[in-house]
Amino acid sequence: MLAIVWHSRTGASRALAEAVHEGARSAARLIAAADASPQELLAAQGYVFVCPENLASMSGLMKEMFDRCYYPLLGRVEGRPYATVIAAGSDGEGAQRQIDRIVAGWRLKRVAEPLIVNLGAQTPEQILAEKMVPESALLQCRDLGAALAEGLSLGIF
Repeated sequence: MLAIVWHSRTGASRALAEAVHEGARSAARLIAAADASPQELLAAQGYVFVCPENLASMSGLMKEMFDRCYYPLLGRVEGRPYATVIAAGSDGEGAQRQIDRIVAGWRLKRVAEPLIVNLGAQTPEQILAEKMVPESALLQCRDLGAALAEGLSLGIF
């Protein structure tokens, strides 16, 4: 099972996570970051972490999920595949680096290039508004979900 752990403030990350889930079909489980438990993550064979970048880092609820689950999984998930999807207003690199540094401690293996969807929200009004994700980004997420699910089912990862 592929665990798609997500957090969204304005709808973009949720739409991206749902698109990954659509691509992976029944081989995946969509888990809100606030609800993710160490047991659920331990039961997964691979992970996709989807969140917005807020103030040059991952969103607080995604960070809180890692805080809660990090030590219970330490030494128990090495080598499992992961990918990331970041909804950004500008570059998304801060959130991406933060997730990569955390999962390095779990010894997860990145199996797909980071997917950063730049939505260009720069004003307070744009940042706080509900987001519409371009279909091209949703298609990339569906493809990512399908590829990871297939890789898990074939034992490639």
